[in-house]
Amino acid sequence: MKVTHCCLFLLAGWSCAESPADTFPDLPGGAQAVSLLGDTLYPVAAAADVQQQREQELADARAAYEAQPDDADAIIWLGRRAAYLGNYREAVRIFSEGMDKHPDDARMYRHRGHRFITLRMFDPAVVDLNRAAELTEGAEDEFEPDGQPNERNIPTSTLQTNIYYHLGLAYYLQADYANALEAYRACLERSKNPDMLVATSHWLYMTLRRMERDDEAAAVLEAIDADMDVIENHAYHRLLLMYKGELEPEALLGSDDDAVQSATLAYGVANWHFYNGRESEALELFQRILEGEGWAAFGYIAAEAELAAIR
Repeated sequence: MKVTHCCLFLLAGWSCAESPADTFPDLPGGAQAVSLLGDTLYPVAAAADVQQQREQELADARAAYEAQPDDADAIIWLGRRAAYLGNYREAVRIFSEGMDKHPDDARMYRHRGHRFITLRMFDPAVVDLNRAAELTEGAEDEFEPDGQPNERNIPTSTLQTNIYYHLGLAYYLQADYANALEAYRACLERSKNPDMLVATSHWLYMTLRRMERDDEAAAVLEAIDADMDVIENHAYHRLLLMYKGELEPEALLGSDDDAVQSATLAYGVANWHFYNGRESEALELFQRILEGEGWAAFGYIAAEAELAAIR
């Protein structure tokens, strides 16, 4: 039986007349979310020049939206630009408006699902991303334009890889490894370049190790080598090489000043310690990750989830 998006929200505990965005908890001014450990999370400003550029990009996106408020691309870019400035709640509301106007546009669900993850709202993220997967089933995949382009200005991810990648993450963060595995395998089938291959393989490998399916995890590493032409997902590439024994974990920690990359590397190393039986080393690293500011990074959220499960 086909399950409609409305019915999925009913299963998740929301009525058809409301969306999860309507149930945001009241927070102090400017706050975006409450961490899995109960901390209030606020936007983190970028370097002054980057912040100024992002604010101008948001102003441009808002002008484009105001000129064509029903245009799907204008809605998506307004939501994305809001999120790049740390206004994740506003981004969710914008994508929700996009769903009302374009209920069959998978991109709205893909982007809102991503930002529900950022806001630690994993159940609605799963609903949105499953709906996005349903809407793209059997369709030709397409590259997604980058809002923050890499050094070669070459997009590396697609609509469908982003759908399944984030769906796998939403499950993984809830320790639902069976469903995470299914999503990551679907993502791997669609990962056609080195960047998406290393990103997907990293989470797939960790999921299999958490499921104690070590032989299958080892098989994932067979496609990984040091000479891969990775453009932007260097942290995932280096972690996979560490899993293969070609890099030492100490060489990864503290090797990147970027908050997102630093959290990514530290979580990978911490998790590697955890599933290899070195829990004290893992817990120390999980805690160290949370001392950083990059709370929107997936590695940071994952470290939160680990500590929340223990507490």
